[in-house]
Amino acid sequence: MTRRALDVVVLGLGAMGSATLHHLARRGVRVLGLDRYAPPHTLGSSHGRTRIIREAYYEHPLYVPFVRRAYELWAELEAEWGAGPLLLRTGGLMIGPADGTLVRRARRAAEEHAIAHEMLDARDVARRFPAYAPPRDQVALLEHRAGILLPERCVEAHLALAQRHGAAVRTNVEVTGWVVRNGAVEVETTDGPVSAGRLVLAAGPWLPTLLAARGGTPFPLVVERQLSHWFAPRARPADFAPGACPIALWEQASGELFAAFPDLGDGVKFGAHHDGAFTDPDRVDRVVSDGEVAQARAMLAQLMPDAAGVSRENRVCLYTNTPDGHFILDRDPAAPEIVVASACSGHGFKFSSAVGELVADLATDRSPALDLSPFSARRFTTATTPART
Repeated sequence: MTRRALDVVVLGLGAMGSATLHHLARRGVRVLGLDRYAPPHTLGSSHGRTRIIREAYYEHPLYVPFVRRAYELWAELEAEWGAGPLLLRTGGLMIGPADGTLVRRARRAAEEHAIAHEMLDARDVARRFPAYAPPRDQVALLEHRAGILLPERCVEAHLALAQRHGAAVRTNVEVTGWVVRNGAVEVETTDGPVSAGRLVLAAGPWLPTLLAARGGTPFPLVVERQLSHWFAPRARPADFAPGACPIALWEQASGELFAAFPDLGDGVKFGAHHDGAFTDPDRVDRVVSDGEVAQARAMLAQLMPDAAGVSRENRVCLYTNTPDGHFILDRDPAAPEIVVASACSGHGFKFSSAVGELVADLATDRSPALDLSPFSARRFTTATTPART
C-alpha cells in the first residue's frame, strides 16, 4: 500500500489486534495490520490452545455486558469463518471458600445480571463431575454457559476474514518508530514507512517497550511470566472429556487462584493465575523447570487427583498488567490519533471479539455502544480508578 492509502494501521495481531482488524475491514475501512512475528504464535499472550469464557465475572460485574456481546460476536465469527468451532460450551465451576473473593463476587455478578447458575457444595461437585474433588469446606458456583475458546483458531479466523474483507497484513515486520503530524500518524517499519489517520496499539507485552522507546504516554504496565501445564490423566480419562468436565477456577484459602481445563486430546491443562515473575517479552525465560512442573502437578492433585499424571507439555505465556487489573481501551491522552487496546491483565482473551468492535469505533471516531469509561487511559493520571469491589 502507498503511504497515504490507509485510514488505520493496527500494530499487533494477537487477540485484540486481529479482532480490531476484522471489524475495521468489514466496515470498509482501509486498514493495514502489522506484526513483529507471524500470528497466531506462542511468543505473546494469545496462545495455549484454550481460554476460558465465563459470564459470572468475579473481577467486576461491569464486564458482564462486554462478555455478552463477545458471545454474540464469537458465534457470528464462527459462522462466517466456517472452518470449525471456535467456542465449546462445557459449563464452568468457580470453586473456593464461600466467603472468598472468587465465589462471593461471581455470585454477586450472577445475581445482578440474572446469569443461569447453581450453588453446589463439595460433595455435589464430586458427584456430578467426578474429575473434581474439591476440599470439603469449599463450595462452587456452577455457571451453565461458560466454556472454552480456542485462541489460535480465533486469531486465525479474525485474520482470515479481515483479509477477505480487504485488510492488508504484513507479518515479520517490526515497527521502529512513529510520529504524529498534521492529524496523521507516520509509522516507520523494517518494511518501509506507512501513514494513516489512526494507529491502534495492540502489542500486548511489547506495549511498554514500544511506548518507552518510540514515544507515547508511559502507562504504568508490567509484564508477568505465566505458566500453563498439560498432564495426562492417570485414571478414568473419560471423566476429563469436555462433555463431562467443566472448566474451573479454584481459589485456595490463601487466596491463590488456579485454572483447570478438560482434556481436548493433549491432556488436562492447569495453571496458576497471577503467580509469575515480572519480565520482558524479549528476555523472558521460556524454559519451564522440573521444579515448576512438580509444583503444578502437586497443586492439580489436590483438586483433580486422577488428572495429575505424566507431564505432556509446559508453556510460558505473558500477562500485561495494569495496576488495577482493568483494561486500557482509549485514545492516548497525549495524541488522540493513537488508540491503545492492550494491557488486559491476564483475563482479556474472552472479550477480544467485542473489544475489536469497540476499538474499531474509537479508531473511526464512532461512539462505542458500551461504556468504556472504566478503561480510560486517563485514570492513571487522575483519581478515577475503578474500585475492585
